Amino acid sequence: MSQNKIYLDNNATTPCDPRVVEAMLPYFYEHPGNAASRNHPFGWAAENAVDTARDQIADLLQVDAKEIIFTSGATEADNLALKGVYEMYARKGNHIITLETEHKAVLDACKKIEKMGGEVTYLKVQRDGLVDLAELEAAITDKTILISIMYANNETGVIQPMKQIGQICEKHGVLFMSDATQAVGKIPVHPKELGIHLMAFTGHKMYGPKGVGALFVNRKNPRVKVTSQMDGGGHERGMRSGTLNVPGIVGFGKAAEIAKAEMEQDSIRLAKLRDKLEAAFLANVEEVYVNGSREHRMPHVTNISFKHVEGEGLMMTFNQNLALSSGSACTSASLEPSYVLIALGLGDDLAHSSLRFSLGRFNTEEEIDRVIDSVSQGVQHMRDLSPIWEMYKDGVDLESVVWQEH
Repeated sequence: MSQNKIYLDNNATTPCDPRVVEAMLPYFYEHPGNAASRNHPFGWAAENAVDTARDQIADLLQVDAKEIIFTSGATEADNLALKGVYEMYARKGNHIITLETEHKAVLDACKKIEKMGGEVTYLKVQRDGLVDLAELEAAITDKTILISIMYANNETGVIQPMKQIGQICEKHGVLFMSDATQAVGKIPVHPKELGIHLMAFTGHKMYGPKGVGALFVNRKNPRVKVTSQMDGGGHERGMRSGTLNVPGIVGFGKAAEIAKAEMEQDSIRLAKLRDKLEAAFLANVEEVYVNGSREHRMPHVTNISFKHVEGEGLMMTFNQNLALSSGSACTSASLEPSYVLIALGLGDDLAHSSLRFSLGRFNTEEEIDRVIDSVSQGVQHMRDLSPIWEMYKDGVDLESVVWQEH
């Protein structure tokens, strides 16, 4: 990456670790085989490479390698889990429970299931972003077949109480699925210990390549089945047809191996840098708020609102040199505030004034010092231009102001 540019958008995607790239390179040319070609050495080499990667990923999660189904990414894995369970267990029931703060890959798949005749309950979260376990349990009916709750939120980093959710699912005989895209490879994630039966994740959030992901599908107690969403060839135990992306899978496996060895030290280092960033803003910039639970969250993520500063405008003061994500999503021609932050109870103003800082393996302390300076100066610059900030500083109660519409 350029010396002058700082990348703090690791929840969107991570840079590929050079060790991952090195592992992948031979499978683009020297070993070009299709892993399904079982009648020559090139195919055998590809199949062995895929088996090794499957073992590396299974080792990271402490599951059986046969429980790892390769997909094109977490979005496909989410779709396969949700729609695949809905179709497979239709005789048992048609009700799914999820959260309002899930990733769009889950929410949009659930909307599709509703069009297919399913019923979906979208639970609200508490102000800290955590699910209310009593509300979750109360939502279960005799038609409930699946509860789908993400492990760690992509915008706030908030980690849900997975073990307790798993216990509720077990008590009621309901399958438990999790989109663990933001957690796998960053913190220890062991689905069997937590009672998770299906779990989606991807390579590019853990310093692996884009375009390859996986779905963990529990094989014993209970044996979970999903209806394939992709037909042709019966690859991946009949759950996901399609020629395997051998170089991508090799890279995914290598990324998992590195994560297992290094995630603990990475987490400790990144949490210190994240805390330094947060402390600097909270101490030196007025009207700053950290969104979501500060106790139950990923070590490398903070979501911060700078009140009376529009996040997109703030980013324009530094986005030539610093990559961040704002709390606004561009839908059609308008900027909408993040539905995740709105679900936490933030008003539109605070949601629009938020930035997500997601640190990664290759960030340095010197970079964090530069980020603190850049963002602090940007906030000051935006507030100097803002009549609303001037009114706030003059003691005007902005809640009572009646704004004229033109």
